[in-house]
Amino acid sequence: MKLNLFHAPAEKSTVVEPGVLELTNDVDPLEISLEGVSKIRLSFPKFTDGRAFSQAVMLRNRRGFKGDLCATGDVLIDQLIQIARTGFTSAELRADQDIEHGKRLLTHFKGFYQGDVINATPAFAR
Repeated sequence: MKLNLFHAPAEKSTVVEPGVLELTNDVDPLEISLEGVSKIRLSFPKFTDGRAFSQAVMLRNRRGFKGDLCATGDVLIDQLIQIARTGFTSAELRADQDIEHGKRLLTHFKGFYQGDVINATPAFAR
């Protein structure tokens, strides 16, 4: 799985880059304008809050968003496989997370039985 991993910057910038949209978990991705948007940052405020997974799936499957979906916030390497399978293309890991270990975890599985955002057809139907 190709997922771009990096650590969150030590200080959060207040400058919003052109074409970048930051969504909180209470935003309905079906009701926002995607005009001119090339990157969407979806927030995991806590490790246990998975609403950004649902937002990512909706943006990919129902809105057809093709740009960069970046997982931000309390992102742990334990979540990386699910992050990749739900349509994210990059992840800002929490500072205490080991990027190299995360990359190794992404290579553990060569395929999945269930369908996902990347390959919607389950293994039995391929």
